[in-house]
Amino acid sequence: MSLTKLFKDTVKARIERDPAFAAALFQEALSAFFEGDTALGKSLLRDLVNSTIGFEGLAQEMNKPSKSLHRMLAPSGNPTMENFFQVIHVIQKNEGINVQLNALAKKKSKVRQRALA
Repeated sequence: MSLTKLFKDTVKARIERDPAFAAALFQEALSAFFEGDTALGKSLLRDLVNSTIGFEGLAQEMNKPSKSLHRMLAPSGNPTMENFFQVIHVIQKNEGINVQLNALAKKKSKVRQRALA
């Protein structure tokens, strides 16, 4: 069975209908990065960029070639920290998303507690 709509068109339509969906997608992307799943994080950011500002718009905001930005968010892409956070900043500004971080301390493992003693 084939899909009747392209995935990116579906995501774009959903974001246009429900702006909170963009914030949720952004949150999932950041969560993936924090959990070490950079491939998923880049994929979600790529979907978000395609569905909102577009790579051409992102390129203008960042003063970088769109082709470079495509490579940065490709599965094998490896953006610098500066470029990565610039992408994050532009998405936040463009979509009106504010990010709040909460750092929660985990209980130390018994092995780590013994090593520190």
